[in-house]
Amino acid sequence: MMNIGILTYHFSDNYGALMQAYALRQWFISNGVNANFLPYHPSYVEEGGRLDRPWRLSLWRKNVTILYMRLSHLRRQILGDKAQQIAFEAFRAEHLGISSPRLSDGASLEAIVRSYDMLVCGSDQIWNPSIQRGLDPVYFLDIPGSEGIRKVAYAPSFGRSAIEPDYLEELGRLLSGLDAVSVREASGLAILDAAGFDKCSSLVVPDPTILLGQFDNLLDTDEKLQDENVFCYALRTDEVIRDVAECVASIFAAPLYSPRGGRQRWRDIGHGVEPGPVEWLRMLSRSRIVISNSFHGVALSVVLRKPFIAVALPGKRAGMNARVENLLDAVGLAERLIKAVNVEELRRLVETPIDWDAANARIAGIRSKAEAFLHFQIEAVRRKLS
Repeated sequence: MMNIGILTYHFSDNYGALMQAYALRQWFISNGVNANFLPYHPSYVEEGGRLDRPWRLSLWRKNVTILYMRLSHLRRQILGDKAQQIAFEAFRAEHLGISSPRLSDGASLEAIVRSYDMLVCGSDQIWNPSIQRGLDPVYFLDIPGSEGIRKVAYAPSFGRSAIEPDYLEELGRLLSGLDAVSVREASGLAILDAAGFDKCSSLVVPDPTILLGQFDNLLDTDEKLQDENVFCYALRTDEVIRDVAECVASIFAAPLYSPRGGRQRWRDIGHGVEPGPVEWLRMLSRSRIVISNSFHGVALSVVLRKPFIAVALPGKRAGMNARVENLLDAVGLAERLIKAVNVEELRRLVETPIDWDAANARIAGIRSKAEAFLHFQIEAVRRKLS
């Protein structure tokens, strides 16, 4: 059987990151190929990594970011909910098939990649240059020992509508090493073009959660199980979304619940809870309506045909809204995104049924294009192996 190695943020204690990782692997398995995650887990992604020449004043912003991430990670390890942490690890073991020890640099992957017939990078924001690392060549499959292996990018995200010009030359070089390129957002094509990559040879494909389209294996067997709760999934900030969620809960006279994240710096929105990944998905699925400023909170609401309101990130984070905007435009639900609290507008949205038949017809077309892209890559490898 063909072996595919996937590079993404499978190690993150983030609900959306784990759901997209699960979805991509499950799609490959359901299409008759063996797929596993490369155990690449660099310390800079969630733990900050090493300080970079702290004596240089010009690097103060970078090093402050690293220190902050270190402290946040340490705080979560010491004060975080232990049952929730165990649930994340259990999900990785049971549903992602993670068993290999963690590797933190590309050179350590050399012996592993030789066992794969194809490497896939994506999805998630693996191409979003961080202040502490910049672009990571490993997430472009620039790995020792990978020569001759087909390399495919499936729906990676830059996490923003543009990147700094200083990265464009390196980005163009890294892209040239890939055999096939797709991105998650239409805005990503413009970034490819700015880097000198022929955007006509790449395409926009949906997040793996939409590619897979169903999570029956993770949900309750009783599909009709539902409660009256408002489910609020907030990331990065509670600005705007807190007022929206409280307003919607007031309209319904319903309880309001929100899952806590490891980097939450705000008081709970409604009743704070600490579910593991499976229970988080079930809470979202059972709720009366979902309020979220997270891409995956919105994407999974669409997949599960769950009434939702998407809340745009405000201020300096507004550039990150391209991900949700692109998704909602693609499925014809752009009116479900709001940028400010307006009671009458919120009342209209919660009282207006979503035309799921029309949305699903669009999703089917998007999914078909993505599946054709992946099937082409699989067949290219099969021809080579035969």
